[in-house]
Amino acid sequence: MDGYGASAGPNPASSVRETSMRMKIGLIIAAAMLAAIPLTVSAAASGAPVEFKKALLRVEVTSTDGDAGLQIDLDHDPWKSVRLIAPNGRTILDVTNRDVLKSYGLTELFSESSEPPFDTFPLSEFRKLFPEGEYVFEGRQTDGTPIRSTFVLTHDFPAGPEITAPVQDSTVRSDRLVVRWKAVTRPTGIEIARYQVLVVDEQDPVRVLSLFLPPKARSIAIPKEFLTTAGAYKVEVLAIEKSGNQTLTEADVTIQ
Repeated sequence: MDGYGASAGPNPASSVRETSMRMKIGLIIAAAMLAAIPLTVSAAASGAPVEFKKALLRVEVTSTDGDAGLQIDLDHDPWKSVRLIAPNGRTILDVTNRDVLKSYGLTELFSESSEPPFDTFPLSEFRKLFPEGEYVFEGRQTDGTPIRSTFVLTHDFPAGPEITAPVQDSTVRSDRLVVRWKAVTRPTGIEIARYQVLVVDEQDPVRVLSLFLPPKARSIAIPKEFLTTAGAYKVEVLAIEKSGNQTLTEADVTIQ
C-alpha cells in the first residue's frame, strides 16, 4: 500500500455517537406522541369512590300492630362487598360475597330488621338503637372500584292513616271496593310526600296490588280485575314522610 487513496475504514466512536443520537431522537418523538394522547384514569385505578345508584334507609311503623322496623334499600352495579356505618362510627351491617358471587357480584339489596312489639320494645328504645344522623354506605364493586354514599336518618314518623273504608272485617263486592282515608297531619312538622295503598290477597300473598298516590289523595277505587278470587284480603294505607319514613294502617276485608 502506498498511502494514496487508501481507506481508513469506519470510525467506531462516530458509529456509537450516531446510534446514541438516534435513540435520543426516538425517545423525544415517543414522549411527544404520548403527551398528545388524552390521559384517563379509572375510578378503580385512582381510588376515587363512586356513589351508589340507590342507598336508602327508612323506618316503617305499623300503627295497627304497634311496631317499627329499619329498612335498608340498595341498588348499584355488581358489587362484592357492602357495609353500613352508624353515626357513632360502628359498622352495623357487613355483607361480603363469597366464592362465585365474589366475582359475579350482587346488585340489589333490600332487608328489614325485626319488629318487636312496642309493649316489649318501646319506640323510645328503637330510637336509641337507630339514632338520627348520617349513616355511611361503603362497598366495593367487582372491578375493585370503591363505592360510598351517605344518608341522613330522621325520627320524623307520621301518624298512622285513619282508614274510613273499607270498615274492618266488612264484606264488599269485588266491583265496590274503594279505599278511603283521612289526611295525616300529625305530629306537627311532618310533611307527607305521598301515600301508598296496598291490597294483598291473603289466599295468595304474592298477589299484591301497589299504588302510589300524591299527598292530596284521599281515596282510590280498586279495580275488580284484581279481585278475581272471593275471600280474605288485607288493605294497607301508608303515609310516607318526605324523609322516607312511613307509617301504615291495615284493615281486613272479605271480597264476595
